[in-house]
Amino acid sequence: MNLVVDIGNTRIKYGVFDKGELVEHAVIDRNDKFDITVFLKQRSIRRSILSAVVNHFPPFVNVLKERTNFLEFNSETKIPVKNLYRTANTLGNDRLPAVIAAQQQHPGKDVLVIDSGTCIKYNFINAKGEYLGGGISPGIDMRFKALNTFTDRLPLLTADYDFEELVGTSSVGSLQSGVMNGVISEASGIRERYEQQYPGLVCVITGGNAGFFEKRLKKPIFADPFLVLKGLNIILEHNAK
Repeated sequence: MNLVVDIGNTRIKYGVFDKGELVEHAVIDRNDKFDITVFLKQRSIRRSILSAVVNHFPPFVNVLKERTNFLEFNSETKIPVKNLYRTANTLGNDRLPAVIAAQQQHPGKDVLVIDSGTCIKYNFINAKGEYLGGGISPGIDMRFKALNTFTDRLPLLTADYDFEELVGTSSVGSLQSGVMNGVISEASGIRERYEQQYPGLVCVITGGNAGFFEKRLKKPIFADPFLVLKGLNIILEHNAK
């Protein structure tokens, strides 16, 4: 079995794969303790891969290095697609795995992956299996924090995922409308621009807020909350071969 670990800005996500199938997954806070020794004793983990967008790894990574066939994913790791990103060494380690999994699910298609987490990341891979890049913008929580941080009187709010109004009739409602409607308009508009350049485009959404976007983006969309984990497992298997 393979263990896949994705360390993000706020959370750690892991998945256990058996013969290519995701059989176990969980999300933990980066400040939570993860008893990796007990975890490994209870499972037959042979190989592991780690992807991180942070510079400091938790202590359990040392255990993975000692007790499994360990691979740290970075810009030098072999991948099953062609990376045409100009500054490959600065590319966030969660971006390539997402498009690699999406490309395997939709071979021979131009694919746009929208990853909605701390940031909203747009990643594009063409029908020839060439990763070109995309875009990065603030995520939902980051937008609320920015409105509070850079003004004197606007309150710090959390997202109301049931908010449906266009016209905010109070300060709270106006903030919710601006942020929640704003991210949907952004994602819809960017998707349409990609479709203009790449007719027949497939759009896949993943990340912590995937469900919110899936319900509100009007055109058909594929949602897969485990896209990054699946991509990392593909990379691990590719290197094992």
